[in-house]
Amino acid sequence: MSTPASLPRAIAFVGGGNMASAIIGGLIAQGLPAERITVVEPFEAARDALRSKFGIEALPSATEALQEAELVVWATKPQTFKDAAYAVGPFTRHALHLSVAAGITTDSVAQWLGTGRVVRAMPNTPALVGKGMTGLYARADVDAAGRTLVDGVIASTGQFIWVAQEGQLDAVTALSGSGPAYVFLFLEAMTQAGVDMGLPQAQAYQLAVATFQGASELAARSDEPASVLRERVTSKGGTTHAAITHMQATQVPEHFVQAMRNAESRAKELAAEFGK
Repeated sequence: MSTPASLPRAIAFVGGGNMASAIIGGLIAQGLPAERITVVEPFEAARDALRSKFGIEALPSATEALQEAELVVWATKPQTFKDAAYAVGPFTRHALHLSVAAGITTDSVAQWLGTGRVVRAMPNTPALVGKGMTGLYARADVDAAGRTLVDGVIASTGQFIWVAQEGQLDAVTALSGSGPAYVFLFLEAMTQAGVDMGLPQAQAYQLAVATFQGASELAARSDEPASVLRERVTSKGGTTHAAITHMQATQVPEHFVQAMRNAESRAKELAAEFGK
């Protein structure tokens, strides 16, 4: 079976958790043969699950089999990245490397692996259902062909953007990387409000989820900014106006912005902590 031109001829994953599974599933759906995918995963139960679900090769540790990989995706935990890099690096210095590990800079990855061909990604959990949003940054050693290769892989999980400076990935982390949790928090609050006002919990949750889905789709299809879309459904003296003015009076938007700045600061701290 031939490999689609937009995808790597062979790909290896270091770590076989949720994000790796999301990418693997997307790649197979796009036509990449399962036999061209290898995963290094130390936990036996996880290896068995990957073999059963995708029919791919899952190894307990790095071997010469990794030498065939055109692209290596690093989906390991930040605290184990360095040790894994020293084990895998000798087999993969020819490859392009894509890291989805939070808080690890490309300087650290390049140093550990002995190559500057490194791309860093900040995905988010909707990638699990093909609706992800990923921020990407490439070192200078990554050429246009390398970026195109990464495009094809990440597109299997949803949308993506490239940022010009690696430090901007901290903002991506705060905005979209951590963003699903903000949405879930609002869904919790909206559902609880619905229950408090007399709706069954299942109906309240359905209403809240559908409202987020519909509003997001409306925003995605509109050329107008969110502020204009908000104003159009906020008639002065009406029900929406009552809710929005309360949020503004209690500085909900300002607190929300500050919360995201806290997330950005923590992203910088993680980079300093795990990138040594």
